[in-house]
Amino acid sequence: MSAGPPTSAAGAREPWGWLPQRLRPREAELPGSGRQWLIETTLLVLVGVLLAVATFNDVARQTGVNERLIADIATWRAYTGHPYHDLGVDQELLGANSRHEVVCGNTVPGAPKAKTQICLLVWGPVVAGRRTVHGGWYLPPRSEDARSERYGCFGSARAAGMCPP
Repeated sequence: MSAGPPTSAAGAREPWGWLPQRLRPREAELPGSGRQWLIETTLLVLVGVLLAVATFNDVARQTGVNERLIADIATWRAYTGHPYHDLGVDQELLGANSRHEVVCGNTVPGAPKAKTQICLLVWGPVVAGRRTVHGGWYLPPRSEDARSERYGCFGSARAAGMCPP
């Protein structure tokens, strides 16, 4: 009966004896000032702090965006008097970093974009869960919100020439 592969006497006494010498744990640190360990640890801590700050910044920014989008939907519902849930919010139309959104929804009940839509330009601070409506326009059914399809501009949308003449 064999108990396994033969082992050396040193390997049997040491738990790490099966590893090559350069991979085994050391009894004592090699002579030196320990400066390399200090640099490596400092760099790891700095990377960890950088990642924590970046994560916090991203979560805070996304929380602000979500608060604005919820307020935009509440503003559209209050302005139109319709409690619809299928509303489109476009953050890119007026510039990604402008903090100006366009909220569109049907003027009468129906599938999204199947009926005439009203689009509102909203921006400003969130006050009591809503933002200020600065203008807007209407879109015909099944429209992709091309400038040429807009009509009935009002407020700052009219002043800015966002509808065709």
